Amino acid sequence: MQAKLQEQLSPADAAVILRRLPERIQAAPIARAAEIEDPIAISIANFLDTEALGFVDCKPGRGQ
Repeated sequence: MQAKLQEQLSPADAAVILRRLPERIQAAPIARAAEIEDPIAISIANFLDTEALGFVDCKPGRGQ
């Protein structure tokens, strides 16, 4: 059985990922989400790729 690829991260999944990060690193996506007034999932994508608007166009390391 092949897993279905998702282009979006649910709020619950984003929270799980965030909780798995060290506390000192958790602060960056949380602060970015508040700054851009978007959900944590978009903030995580934007943290990985500063030009990303979400996971669909996320290319980690781009724009840094």
